[in-house]
Amino acid sequence: MVADGLLTRQRYREVPPRVDYELTARSRELMPVLAAVARWGLDWVWSEPRPAEDVNIGAIMRLAPGMLASLDPLAETLELVVEAGDHGTRSFVVTAQEDGITLSEEPQVETDGRVRGSRAAWISALGPDADTGGLRFEGSRALADLLLQAFAARKRTHADVA
Repeated sequence: MVADGLLTRQRYREVPPRVDYELTARSRELMPVLAAVARWGLDWVWSEPRPAEDVNIGAIMRLAPGMLASLDPLAETLELVVEAGDHGTRSFVVTAQEDGITLSEEPQVETDGRVRGSRAAWISALGPDADTGGLRFEGSRALADLLLQAFAARKRTHADVA
């Protein structure tokens, strides 16, 4: 994907070694396509997780730019925090600007809003029931509401079809 111009690769001289990959402008053009495929999968495939099933929250969060691509979001930065207990805490920072929506996996001190929750709370919020009751909101909710509505909108569409 690096050779095809879809990703950039940055290797850091650290111990332990670390490598970061970022989407290029060329690959960001695919976000609406990936979002459409994700919406189809969420509509027709995702059900309540089985007890031993692992839901990859990071993969879902990485779709945020595509899920919001057709919306007209405010210029805001939102941190989505997944508190995974023994597995640590992961942050996903969604930035909405005039030139588009980006996602970073580096925590930020300064954001317009923040949404925190356990893995189970995020699975409930992004899953079939769209239950956001387990999430905690701080600061502005405008971008958070747009993102959660984008996931919930596909559920209403599916319910209307069924």
